[in-house]
Amino acid sequence: MDDTVSVTNLYPLHRCKTIHLVRHAQGFHNVAGEKEHSAYMSEEFFDAKLTDLGWQQVDNLRKHVHSSGIDQKVELVIVSPLLRTLQTAVGVFGGGYTNETEDLLMVENALDSNRAAISSLDCPPFLAVELCRERLGVHPCDRRRSINEYRPVFPGIDFSQIESDADIMWKPDIREKNEDVGIRGMQFLNWLWTRKEREIAVVTHSGLLINTMTAFANDCHPSMKIEISKPFKNCELRSLVMIDRSGIQ
Repeated sequence: MDDTVSVTNLYPLHRCKTIHLVRHAQGFHNVAGEKEHSAYMSEEFFDAKLTDLGWQQVDNLRKHVHSSGIDQKVELVIVSPLLRTLQTAVGVFGGGYTNETEDLLMVENALDSNRAAISSLDCPPFLAVELCRERLGVHPCDRRRSINEYRPVFPGIDFSQIESDADIMWKPDIREKNEDVGIRGMQFLNWLWTRKEREIAVVTHSGLLINTMTAFANDCHPSMKIEISKPFKNCELRSLVMIDRSGIQ
């Protein structure tokens, strides 16, 4: 008999949630920032939209989500209220491109995207949440537009969780500390746990993801820690299970 101590655990299914974490597809700020980091300071990339390659990444992830059956399981899509995440979310988890003018997640050519409209039919509801935004401050690419600008072009997304029309979280002269991003990320996950849905997709940003994921898997084999906390590529999806081990909630 093997004397190796087992670290396998069992948990009741009703104490678990499946979350599909997605980093947004390639934006114009990513291209410029990889060439010269100072480009992130440019107003040219305010609330940057997706590149053509970014939209290809969206289409490819959409195919994977459908071929794997994830699209049939997701009950809710949570999205950061920035253009690149909104575009990624509706492209991957929405009802698909359409020529119709009603029941839309995104209208045609939304904010000069040069893309067809995307349907809100045959897909889960979409909810915009500020807690899962990118690291805040200084970089114009991380400053959002007013919610009143987003609503007409993303009519199928629920923005009711966002209290301020204007972006009052982003500061021009104060860059959010990495540890504060991680704290905000944990607040977001704790809020996510209170949702009734058992399988949720979250479309967010690399800074939020890496600063939050580093808090996990410290009691696991190092390989699992590396797998969870390594940086996300553009339009990468990772599926994880959340567990309430306390029994409190």
